[in-house]
Amino acid sequence: MKPPILILHANGTNRDREAAWACELAGGAPEIVHINQLIAGERRLMDYRMLVLPGGFSYGDDLGAGKLWAVALRHRLADDLAAFVEAGRPVLGICNGFQVLVKSGLLPGVTDEERKTEDGGRKREGEDGRGAWKQVVTLTRNDSARFECRWVYLQPQSESPCIFTQGLDEPIYCPVAHGEGKFVARDQQTLEAIERAGLVALRYVGPDGNPAGYPWNPNGSQNHIAGICNPSGTILGLMPHPEDHVIPEQHPRFHRGEKGSLGLPLFQNGVRYAREV
Repeated sequence: MKPPILILHANGTNRDREAAWACELAGGAPEIVHINQLIAGERRLMDYRMLVLPGGFSYGDDLGAGKLWAVALRHRLADDLAAFVEAGRPVLGICNGFQVLVKSGLLPGVTDEERKTEDGGRKREGEDGRGAWKQVVTLTRNDSARFECRWVYLQPQSESPCIFTQGLDEPIYCPVAHGEGKFVARDQQTLEAIERAGLVALRYVGPDGNPAGYPWNPNGSQNHIAGICNPSGTILGLMPHPEDHVIPEQHPRFHRGEKGSLGLPLFQNGVRYAREV
């Protein structure tokens, strides 16, 4: 069975077809759907087994990268999205999609440290019972103060519960293309909670596999964080574009005999999981 996969489109997204092709190669049945089709009821989110938010410049990145798309999800589709996540169906946000997931509050999710309050752990004012809707991290302007477009190495983190990176130990080699990709937590306590819970799914590394500075960490992200997941591991957001390296011929030095480190296994893991939930 090929699980149906929703590739969500909004005005300004431009990586829909690449994401759909990656999901198709991974064994899924993708369909590109505009967010307005969901809002109008022309499509139902729960009819799909996996959700992908692709890259691009949704709504022109007005008010900040991914902000307006995040607002639309949170206030127009919150119940449907919450039901989808609670059902354990995988969600993947790439680049602009990652920005949407963190600005909607879906990533990294509410940790125990976030929930603890002076009143003994009751919900904070403004939490709506739908799950993780509180923004505690962001993706801000690159340290280089310019748009970065280059190939980078990503190291899957074995201690992460992320279903997309399970069993992956080889670094993924793929490009970044963003101006606002620097991962920053709200405060040191939040960053430590994310690390302690194993929510870092992917880190930027150099060619030798060790964490390295610019250009291998192209934006200056804290702790070399390239991608994070929620506590259950079913939601993954990352800034680089694994959909741009799903066949060997896409390697920038393929003509010189270099190959491997494909991004396709991320999608294969997601599709496999979607088939089972």
